[in-house]
Amino acid sequence: MDNNKKKLTTASGIPYVENENSMTVGPRGPILIQDFILHEKMAHFNRERIPERVVHAKGSGAYGTFTLTHDISKYTRAKIFNTIGKQTRVFVRFSTVGGEKGSADTERDPRGFAVKFYTEEGNWDLVGNNTPVFFIKDPKKFGDFIHTQKRDPYTNCKSATMMWDFWSLNPESLHQVTILMSDRGTPYGYRHMDGFGSHTFSMINAENERVWVKFHFKTAQGIKNFTDEQAGSMRGKNPDFAQHDLLTSIDDGDFPKWNVKIQIMTEEQARTYHWNPFDLTKVWPHGDFPLIDIGVMELNENPDNYFAHVEQAAFAPAHVVDGISYSPDKMLQGRILSYPDAHRYRLGANYEQIPVNRCPFMVNNYERDGHMRVDGNSGKAPNYFPNSFDDIEVDNSYKQPAWDLGAAVADWYDRNAEGENDHYTQPGNLYRLMGEDQKQDLIKNITNSMSGIAGSKRDQIINRQLCHWFRADINLGMAVAKGLELDLSETMKHMPQTV
Repeated sequence: MDNNKKKLTTASGIPYVENENSMTVGPRGPILIQDFILHEKMAHFNRERIPERVVHAKGSGAYGTFTLTHDISKYTRAKIFNTIGKQTRVFVRFSTVGGEKGSADTERDPRGFAVKFYTEEGNWDLVGNNTPVFFIKDPKKFGDFIHTQKRDPYTNCKSATMMWDFWSLNPESLHQVTILMSDRGTPYGYRHMDGFGSHTFSMINAENERVWVKFHFKTAQGIKNFTDEQAGSMRGKNPDFAQHDLLTSIDDGDFPKWNVKIQIMTEEQARTYHWNPFDLTKVWPHGDFPLIDIGVMELNENPDNYFAHVEQAAFAPAHVVDGISYSPDKMLQGRILSYPDAHRYRLGANYEQIPVNRCPFMVNNYERDGHMRVDGNSGKAPNYFPNSFDDIEVDNSYKQPAWDLGAAVADWYDRNAEGENDHYTQPGNLYRLMGEDQKQDLIKNITNSMSGIAGSKRDQIINRQLCHWFRADINLGMAVAKGLELDLSETMKHMPQTV
């Protein structure tokens, strides 16, 4: 054999020959237990699938760069934003939310939009969606909501009844449902949709002054959506449409870009604003808080192995860097805990040592051991803090300012109490902003979906949801009722008295 050729070896590096034939007693006899290669191949094959993500199971990803184009140092001391023209490497993963690993890319569903910035002060994960709002605003409801997007425990099929029953019982969902049922619920791949950090975050400047911030990624390719019929057709033609579209565009040198923008709200504005600025079911209207340009994100490198990069990528809103921090957003607070926990379950306690998740700069801490520890486990260095032996020090310049919460009391507050229960104005405004064709598509998509509501509670669920549509906009409610072929005289009995 040519010494320059690669030898076939085991994972231990031991060369072997018989990779296709098992050792048997005679040509037709039973297999010997000593054929280690057979066991090695089968045992590894049995373990190739790692647990599927509970949400965002099917996704696509690519590497690229974020380039800073505008000075925002008055808002933040984060080093990623300290020099105009500075480029930071990123990895971005797009996904559907409710579908399984083998589901179609064109399902009616929100899309995940997660960005990992590899900054010199650690990895910053901005984990959002292609919508600026979400269905719920308290993390205690998250598991219940996701169950309605999965499979019915009896039929093992998707259930319009479960979905609409939950939505009709949770009017806070109406803003996101309105977006989902529009053509924005079926985007044309990943390149032609916007992305949002969705949550309210904070920025802290060099003077330790805090402002609240929302992040926006506006597609430079232009918004493009499928109609419901087109999305259904593509499900049959190419269920991996979005994956193929992103992959081939980058391979062809047609690198997708997004213009990155922020909205800023001061702490004083937050105290007096008429909507709760930390409510994930609400947007900050651009008229009140205009978009501010900060940079451009470009994706220009496909991963060389899907599993190694896209499947093992792990994002967590807990991962923020100096100059960027959290907010009292309840859903954000819940995700700070749940996302790293999901990764530890799926990938192991040392998931941040996997190359796609590894910080390319300095990492020093006292975590040790655990499954798949592959970094030398810090050798003989102490595994406790404080100690008298190493030279790791706390840098107090990174200390964040305290949160001034006034006289607030920790308690279990009703998320829909007075002042927090306007779930109708913004969805109604969104409907009234739509063009006539967009309105008709929205109505058609709603009625097509609600037509699937079945069972003994069908009328109750439909009438409850109709009440929400009426409160958002009476014309929208009437159009949905008409599309469902309901008795309008009976429907009028369920119209809110305030309309």
